[in-house]
This record gives sequence, structure tokens and C-alpha cells, in this order.
Amino acid sequence: MNLHEYQGKEILNSFGVEIQRGIVATTPKEAVEAAKKLTEQTGTGWHVIKAQVHAGGRGKGGGVKLAKNIKEVEEIAGKIIGMDLVTPQTSAEGKRVHQVLVAEDVYYPGDNEPEEYYMSVLLNRSTGRNMIMYSTEGGMDIETVAEETPHLIFTEEIDPAVGLLGFQARRVAFNLGLSGKAFKEMTKFVTALYKAYNESDSSLFEINPVLKTSDDRIIAVDAKVSIDDNALFRHKDYMEMRDKREENSVEVEAKEKGLNYVDLDGNVGCMVNGAGLAMATMDLIKQAGGEPANFLDVGGTADAERVEAAFKLILKDPSVKAILINIFGGIVRCDRVAQGVIDAYKNMGTIHVPIIVRLQGTNADIAKKLIDDSGLDVQSAIEFQEAADKVKEVLS
Repeated sequence: MNLHEYQGKEILNSFGVEIQRGIVATTPKEAVEAAKKLTEQTGTGWHVIKAQVHAGGRGKGGGVKLAKNIKEVEEIAGKIIGMDLVTPQTSAEGKRVHQVLVAEDVYYPGDNEPEEYYMSVLLNRSTGRNMIMYSTEGGMDIETVAEETPHLIFTEEIDPAVGLLGFQARRVAFNLGLSGKAFKEMTKFVTALYKAYNESDSSLFEINPVLKTSDDRIIAVDAKVSIDDNALFRHKDYMEMRDKREENSVEVEAKEKGLNYVDLDGNVGCMVNGAGLAMATMDLIKQAGGEPANFLDVGGTADAERVEAAFKLILKDPSVKAILINIFGGIVRCDRVAQGVIDAYKNMGTIHVPIIVRLQGTNADIAKKLIDDSGLDVQSAIEFQEAADKVKEVLS
């Protein structure tokens, strides 16, 4: 589950991480009130207006602006709220901005020049350990830094048996070239950041940039946070942070119906039971010259109601030219799935795309006969290659 910047900062602050303070607003008038309140609380004279969408690169798309007075706060907020923000991480249509974060200006003048760093905490899948990734090149896309100056990216792996150790936090500060007060502040920042990541059951905490202010404070200016969905039962308060407007509407509907669905850019819809078989089915479609339009795992109870719900989800994608149903009858009997397909088809009326059904396993022969004798425009298959050939045939 992805969070907005202001929500990620709330979690960070609850674990003692110093953040750039801000107030959320949904209208220009609310933004003005937020700016005034923020000035009272922090003394800031300028305000940063930030679009709150689940996408990076907001500044490049015009979603982050500096306001130097209250009039500019209202003008900028009015332009950003309601805009379709296009960034390198959105589609060409962009994402509609429903709210902005009015934040304090932390780039104030002082004894030293402010400096920006990159820092994230995530799982290193090759080692099975959490790691802190960081760089002196804050404010830039980490992919660009990795490609052009890989020697400027550092990593610190954490042993799960002992957690983050003091010398590791100090090494992060040292590698960033810090000393004195800034060194101590960074050590505290890293320790609190890792604790926030670990105890919130997150899969990603990315802070870009982490700022060393002109008076050597260390502050999280941004926060990109993803919470592990499987751990949300432990964090009821985080569940309330979900913004379904930012998520794919079909995927949200699928989740509500208990289906595992991921939207893809293809022309062949998939309906499968089991994640492993779903991946193999997607390979099968590719080999047949098509592209999978989705990943859809109906699970072990593929009855008529569940199959009908899956059909409706797949058919919401106008680019779908065929549907491949690939079921292995282990827990669920193939004949029961076949009857579910037939009942769902009849309930929905005419389906205007070809349907290929491959059923293998318990009662597969009975299932094939049910499909063949149904009188519906549904083709049955037994073998993988047979299903691939039928997909190729209907696409051509």
C-alpha cells in the first residue's frame, strides 16, 4: 500500500525522525489558512506547495512550487489542485491532484550551505536482508546516479538477528562526509529511520532528499513509503491512510471481491488458479504471439459467481481481444469450474471476445465434455500447446 508524502512523514515523525513540517489542504482557501498556521508554528516566511499523488518526479511536472507570500500560496494551490499531473512515473494522462501539502521552507540562509542526500531502506532480495541505500547525490533520480556515477551509491546491510548497529549508522554519516553536529544528527536520523521502516512493516522508505540545513539539522524533505499489505492487520491506523483514488480502479474492485488482479498492457485476458500457473500462462500467451492483459488468480474456489466477477473485470479492458482460462483442478474439480464458466457466460449474455478454456486435473474429461456440449462460443483445450495454438488462431 503506497502512501502520500504527508502520510509517510507522519509515520516518520512518530518514530522521532525530523521532518519538513506541513499541513494538507484540498482547496486554495485551505492552503492559505494552512500557510498562516504554519508561519505561526514555525516562523517560515516562504511556503512550498506540493501536489499529493502516488508518483515521483512531481517537481518536473509542475507539482512542486515555492510561494514567497500568501497571495502566491493561493494562486499556486489553485493551479495545482485539480490538475492532471504528468511525471516520469505516471501515464500520459497523468494523475488528478486532489490535495496539496503546504510545507515550511527549510532552505533558509545560515552559516553553511544546505546539502541534499538520497536515502532509502528496503529489502535486498539477493541476500534476504534489509539494507540502507544512500548517496551524496540527493534530489536526483537514483537510477540516473546508479547509471552515471555508481561509485557514489553506498549500501549498509542489516543483520536481522541484531538489527542496525551504532557503528553502521555512524558509517553512513561518515560516508556522506559529515562532521560535528551534522554527523551526530545524521546518526540519530538513520537510527530512527530504520526503526520506522522496521516497526511499520514497510517494504520501502525512500527519502529524497534528506537535507542538511544551513544550521546542520538533518531533515526528511520528502517521503515515499510503501507498507506491506500482508502486515496491515497489525496496523489498523495505517489501513485508514489508503487512498483508493490513487489506485487502479479495477484492481481495487478485484481486491474487494477477493481476487488477485494486476492490470497489464496486453490483448489476452488471463483467468487462472494459482500464481505459478498464472506466470506460466502469461509466458504461454507471449509464445503464442499475444501479450497478457492482466494477471488474475481466482484462487481455489472458481465457482460461477467468482468466474463471473473475473470475466467482468477482464472485459473492462477494451484492449482485450481474447480470454484464456487455464485451471488446474487439484483442490477444485474441473467439472465444477467448467459449470461455473457456463453459468457465468449465460448470466452475462453474449461475450464478444473468443474464450479458450484449458482445464487439467480432477474430472478434466468431464469438464471438456461440458464445455463442448454447452453450445456456447467457448473453445476447450487439454494440453498447454493446444491452448497456445488456439490463442494464436483467434488473434490472427
